[in-house]
Formats: sequence, C-alpha cells, structure tokens
Amino acid sequence: MIVARCRDLGFALAGVCPAQPSARGEFFRAWLREGRHGTMAWLARDPDTRLEPARLLPGARSIIMVGDLYVPRGGGAGAEQPPPGHGKIARYARGADYHDVMKGRLHALCDALRREHPSQQFRACVDTAPLMEREHAARAGLGWVGKHTLLIHPVLGSYFFLGGVVTTLPLEPPPDQEQTADHCGTCTRCIDACPTSAITPYSVDASRCIAYLTIENRGREPAAQPAAREGWLFGCDICQEVCPHNSPRDAGGNPPNIDPRYAPRCVSLPILAVEAWTDGDRAQACRNRAMRRATLEMWRRNASACRNQSPGTAGRG
Repeated sequence: MIVARCRDLGFALAGVCPAQPSARGEFFRAWLREGRHGTMAWLARDPDTRLEPARLLPGARSIIMVGDLYVPRGGGAGAEQPPPGHGKIARYARGADYHDVMKGRLHALCDALRREHPSQQFRACVDTAPLMEREHAARAGLGWVGKHTLLIHPVLGSYFFLGGVVTTLPLEPPPDQEQTADHCGTCTRCIDACPTSAITPYSVDASRCIAYLTIENRGREPAAQPAAREGWLFGCDICQEVCPHNSPRDAGGNPPNIDPRYAPRCVSLPILAVEAWTDGDRAQACRNRAMRRATLEMWRRNASACRNQSPGTAGRG
C-alpha cells in the first residue's frame, strides 16, 4: 500500500487524492489581483499550472501527499523569549533544510514506483513546484486548512512540512482515509494575535506577514512594520503558537518520530552580530538550512529592524 510505504519512509502523515483542479481558483486569482502575494512574482506566473495538476504533469491522475513533523504536539505552544539582544528564528528553520530532508525520501519512493509501473510517470514536489499542496493534503485526509491558512491535523497540530508525488498512476485512497472536518469553529486566536493584522479568516495578506517580510521580501521593509516585529529575525510562528490545536496533548498510541535532522541547531541569533555578518558568516550560519533563503542584505535588514523595535519587545539589542 502506498500510504504504508510513506509511513515506512518516516513520514508522519500520508494520503492519496485525485489530481483534480483546485476548487479555489477564483479566490486565488482574486488574491493575486489584490497584490496579496507581495513581491513573490512566481505565484502569479502561470497560475493555470498551479491550479491544475495535469498541467504540471500531463496525464496526472493521482497525488500522494505526505507530512513531515518537525515539532511534537505541545512543543510549539506559547511564545518564546530569546536571550537579551537576540532575534528569534521560526521553528521550521532551526534544523536541516526540509527540502533536502524530504526530497531524498520522495525521490526514493518515485524510483521504486517507476520500477513497478514503468509505463507511468511520477514527479516529487516539495514546496518549490507549482502545486496547491495544502488543498491537496486536505483532500488526502492529512488535516484541514485553518483560518491562518496552514494545514492542521486534529491530533498532531500544524508543525509539519508538506510534500507530494504527482503521478499518472490511478490510485484509490485507503478504505480508512477520510477528509478532516474544519475544527476552527468560532476561534480567532490566530487572527487576534497577528501583530501586523495579516490574517483574515482563511486568507493571509502576505505583504503584511512577518514571515514574508523577513524571508521573501527582497526590498526595504515597510516603515510601519519593524515595531510590530515582536523579536522575529527570520520567519514567524505566532499564529501557530496561539493555536489551541498545538497545545500539549497526548497523541495517543505511538506518536510519530521526528527526523533527527530537524533537531534545532539554534532558536535565536544575536542581533548585533548578524548586523555585522560577512558573506562567510552567513554561509556558515545558514549551511544546509532553510535560513539560506535570505540574502546577506536581508539578514542585516532584519537585524536592524529587530534592534530598532520599540522598547520592551523581545530581541531588543
């Protein structure tokens, strides 16, 4: 069984869904028209491919979706206070780069399936491919898309990476696979806690999001944003920290293992030191980590924003 193979490869979650077009095409196009993707031009490039898996892989029939846990249930609940003069690093970037960790196993799965089905095609995807991963993951029973737009599993929470395999092989979901109902209910904790008001129900204005501003924005930071940074140097976890589905809870049975490569190397960095980084310093600190997404200029900009926060906020230098 495909799902069992994925579990054997160490993925915490796995499921199968048809390679259907996105049901949120109109919403996505409106989101782009309103400029809520900020400067992430690749999101607006050929949206038809992003919305229709058959354009990504001609003849696509099925998608295998997997989730890789990187923080155990309860491990990411509540705000952290870094040492004085430090800026916080989002939990997803504290260990090895998830692209590298996941792709190796997904490529191994594809290779095995090609040997068994030589007439079929398989394409592994981890974040960089134009695929609506959260929507397909929800279809594959991995959880529901929360109001903060992240996928939430009812037992494991939301601290997991998504990956998938698009294939021309027709696959049936396992008999016990079911889509998860939306359990957000009337809760608005993620919306209320966002310091930049980037979140509205089931939508995020990326141009206001701290994660976008520190990781994806290649230009200068909007003047109004540094004061709302709340000590985040790279990324942001606030909407997940306040989510009740990440609160401590017994996962029941045998909780899934977390790949040791995701173990945190550091949770924060000294702001003044980052402002003085050289290319070599950045390369050393970001080696084999998702933190390499930010250029040296961006790191210095982020550190300056943290240092210039209003008094009393975390990470004051």
